[in-house]
Amino acid sequence: MKPIVLIPARMASTRLPGKPLADIAGKPMIVRVWEQAVAAEVGPVVVAAAEREIAATIEAAGGRAVMTAPDLPSGSDRIFAALQAVGGGHDVVVNLQGDLPALDPSYVRGVIAALPGHDIATLAAEIDDPTDFDNPNVVKPAIAWTSATLGRALYFSRARIPHGAGALFHHVGIYAYTRDALARFVALPPSPLEGREKLEQLRALEAGMTIAVARVDKVPLSVDTPEDLERAKAWFA
Repeated sequence: MKPIVLIPARMASTRLPGKPLADIAGKPMIVRVWEQAVAAEVGPVVVAAAEREIAATIEAAGGRAVMTAPDLPSGSDRIFAALQAVGGGHDVVVNLQGDLPALDPSYVRGVIAALPGHDIATLAAEIDDPTDFDNPNVVKPAIAWTSATLGRALYFSRARIPHGAGALFHHVGIYAYTRDALARFVALPPSPLEGREKLEQLRALEAGMTIAVARVDKVPLSVDTPEDLERAKAWFA
């Protein structure tokens, strides 16, 4: 495998405008995410930037960024555009969200390790807070486990799934794609279940693509709101 890590980033966040450049203990958030991805040591790390100020920030930190059109409809489209711009014959593409400043680098290695034999791979952690069971902001995968730490996604929902006794899992939105799967995915039209649940990964499942799921210990801190940003600052303090 010849992986590349691509980090889509844009300034137009609705809940936290300008969040890629938000200061976290003296460094912009996008730089902290880039540093964690580099620490995974899986291959090149490139930021797919929608605005020049993001690219300039990464370049000033010693990293690489490519410019992508600001009106692309999703992060998946942004990383596909970046992949085409970067070149290099990479056959595995990691889509790493730019709002995970405290990410454990092993999660990047783990999502790649789960990919062989599948179109896409992602991560999930067991939910330990019962208030998250019915929280629509916590996406739950139904997983057919083949071992204690590896399985295949059957569905993703904002509702509590599966029904009945047993553990529930929190989807961690880091993805690895084969190059062919990413090209196929971005060429597909939005699917009915994707529109209903507002979950992009359902487009892949409805098209018959397979998604491997690797189990991780915890959900990394994600920065989506001003309150999340304060938690991130406290974590790095």
